[in-house]
Amino acid sequence: MTGVCSSSLFRRLRPGLLAAVVLSTVVLGAALSAAPAADAGTASPTPTTSSSTPSTSPVPPSAPTNLTASEVRTGSITLTWTAATSGCCAITGYDITYYQEFGDVIFSASAGAVTTTTITAHVGPGMQFSFRMIARDSLGQRSNWSDALTVVTPVTDTGPDTTPPSAPQNLTVGEVTASTGALSWSPSTDDVGVLGYYIYQFDGWFTSVLVATVPGTTYTTPLPASTPLRNRYYVRAWDAVGNLSIASNTVTLPTMTDTPPPPPPSTCRVTYRNQSEWQGGFVATATVHNAGAAPIDGWAITFSFPGDQQVTSGWNATIGQTGATVTARNVDWNRVLTPNGSTTFGVQGRWSVSDAPPTGFSLNGAPCTAG
Repeated sequence: MTGVCSSSLFRRLRPGLLAAVVLSTVVLGAALSAAPAADAGTASPTPTTSSSTPSTSPVPPSAPTNLTASEVRTGSITLTWTAATSGCCAITGYDITYYQEFGDVIFSASAGAVTTTTITAHVGPGMQFSFRMIARDSLGQRSNWSDALTVVTPVTDTGPDTTPPSAPQNLTVGEVTASTGALSWSPSTDDVGVLGYYIYQFDGWFTSVLVATVPGTTYTTPLPASTPLRNRYYVRAWDAVGNLSIASNTVTLPTMTDTPPPPPPSTCRVTYRNQSEWQGGFVATATVHNAGAAPIDGWAITFSFPGDQQVTSGWNATIGQTGATVTARNVDWNRVLTPNGSTTFGVQGRWSVSDAPPTGFSLNGAPCTAG
């Protein structure tokens, strides 16, 4: 084939150039013929090994980062993120998946090579969603998933309150009997005020059932009869206009057919003392001691008066009373109880029949030792 191409080239040259080419070819051939032959006894030089060819496998993009909700309204959620880094090829867009918490339907959306987009499909007031996203490049390669983002929408876009409460924290299971289980959690915060908590039972698949509304941070629930799916629980806080918080963590309670677990060892001790008492009034203090090995970040002490006492004021704690039951919650300066640490709060109140001191206490829903 080379000879054919060369002769074709030659035919296209002008006669004068053809002679020059032929002459050059003859001289080059003569020079090659005059070169001394290699000595048969001399080894030929070892050829140099060429370097390995670098890998040309396509590299996918990195995962997008810093996924946040820059604006949340009753019917839309605006997402922003830090762009993915391209591997071999240009980023062409992002794929987003989202679902309503405690549901089994997954929605999807797509965006171009941008770092913000607004989601409106399937979004409504007071709904909680979890979002994740991946990047894709011009070869169709996809990155790893971003971290998940959980968002809750408000119930109104106008005043007086468009901010949902914070999520309840540290939902835990306390005392479990043959038929009931005690739940407790750390309180939520809100820019206006938390009015109460909704307790939900979740079947583990797609159905949540509201089982109770309580003003405090404890609840004793009947155990499910037998089905093993309907034994998960979570809590959401609500405020005056009906805004709902992001859900707490979930916990599992046994069914009535299961053997209840033994109660956890007490990690706290409460010492209650009447400092002074007169006909119709009293002043008392309670010292809370953390007997556990881990710090307690946020505490609520609950106890019941055996008499007809009514608290009128308190210090070093936020005090509330419903019937005979009193709940004392930490304030900012004594929020954390270090291991083997303690704090003291006080109450002042009135009574008419009996000022007998309480004997049973719980801390964040777990029983405490009295003494």
